[in-house]
Amino acid sequence: MAPIQIKIKDKKYLFIKWQDSSESSVRLTSLRRICPCAMCSEERNKQGKDYIPIYNDDQVTIQNLKLVGYYGINVQWKDGHKLGIYEYGFLKRIAEPQ
Repeated sequence: MAPIQIKIKDKKYLFIKWQDSSESSVRLTSLRRICPCAMCSEERNKQGKDYIPIYNDDQVTIQNLKLVGYYGINVQWKDGHKLGIYEYGFLKRIAEPQ
């Protein structure tokens, strides 16, 4: 399922309206914490399950969103990190229903 609208809400959430008219949101801190890029995945593996990252404002502020084909979005964070591609199915699973 693909989104028909994606926007930043209240500077704290990624809001998504889906093709089936359902709506959901993901906290930006959660989105950054589960970044799917290889660098972040490796860091999570090294730190272990008990590690709780603390982010500064630039690390949880989205500077730009780009569509990646028909399957996901690329998030560019204000601190320059831009390697993660978030697939739509993944976003649907982790999002909180509205």
